[in-house]
Amino acid sequence: MSVLGAPLCVPDALVARVPAEQRGPGRGRDAVRLLVSHGTEVTHHAFAELPALLRAGDLLVVNTSRTLPAAVDGRLGHARVVVHFSTRGTDGRWAVELRDPDGKGTTRARAGGPAGSVVRLSGDVRLVYEEPVAAESRRLWWVRVSGDVPGLLRRHGRPIRYSYTERDQPLSAYQTVFALPSPDGAGSAEMPSAGRPFTASMVAELVSRGVQFAPVVLHTGVASQEAHEPPYPELFEVSEVSARLINAARAAGGRVVAVGTTAVRAVEAAAGPDGVVRAAAGRTELVVTPERGVRVVDGLLTGLHEPEASHLLMLEAVAGRAAIERGYTEAVSRLYLWHEFGDVHLLLPDEGPH
Repeated sequence: MSVLGAPLCVPDALVARVPAEQRGPGRGRDAVRLLVSHGTEVTHHAFAELPALLRAGDLLVVNTSRTLPAAVDGRLGHARVVVHFSTRGTDGRWAVELRDPDGKGTTRARAGGPAGSVVRLSGDVRLVYEEPVAAESRRLWWVRVSGDVPGLLRRHGRPIRYSYTERDQPLSAYQTVFALPSPDGAGSAEMPSAGRPFTASMVAELVSRGVQFAPVVLHTGVASQEAHEPPYPELFEVSEVSARLINAARAAGGRVVAVGTTAVRAVEAAAGPDGVVRAAAGRTELVVTPERGVRVVDGLLTGLHEPEASHLLMLEAVAGRAAIERGYTEAVSRLYLWHEFGDVHLLLPDEGPH
């Protein structure tokens, strides 16, 4: 695991290539395994056991961003390309990633640009490249689009699919039970996947046990599957109601557990140096690292990330390096499944004997 220092290789056999509900008859999206880390103590569970692992007064922070059909076919000159729409800018531009079709239904990386390049999309829509989103990378570019992007995605888009998946999936496979439509058509380029195993019945059971939910929004952009770059600025919102719920839970001694790294980024962006969460909205550039630490989040429910992924620095900030190294070693040895359709990892504080 290069981010943490100890090498770790994830075998191809541990990649979740289809959703849980397609891996056998009678299975639902909650049919995944749950690795639990209390500090460096590791236990193994089914996801259905989550309510028994939480307690009355705990609070789950969930991301309600909907997944967009953010991949659209286009042409750059005579070449076929795929455009991944990532994030809408405050000036009306969009950050996009250009990809090459690989002939297998997925794509491979290519450099964007140069400035002035024109990509033709369906519906006589054109996008014009202007400048890289970050000077150190030419993967994501700011572009001007001649048409209505939310409408374009509704009519011609499909979910972003990566090469480790087996086949195309409907957009519904990339929505979580928490997803809500946005009035302006905004959403996430990629699914906030930690929330995927939850079902309505699981939410009802948690509520009946006294576990609270605080919804937040973070519209996640396109991840870097090849370069493992840190996250770019993303749009987020923490409402006054959710801020009050989080502060009240902390004051009463409950644990604040974020469902996904996106939820961590949103709530920590709304937290002051005093650890108090206040209503906030806009674009956050916060990158949660061990050096920065966390001010609000006590625990994290998350998927299993590639060993080189920058997300692991956030996990380390929440739980500590030793806990992540031990958990990931166990995950490989116990054959847990990786990526957005895979198993999940619950990181909780070490509170002594259980």
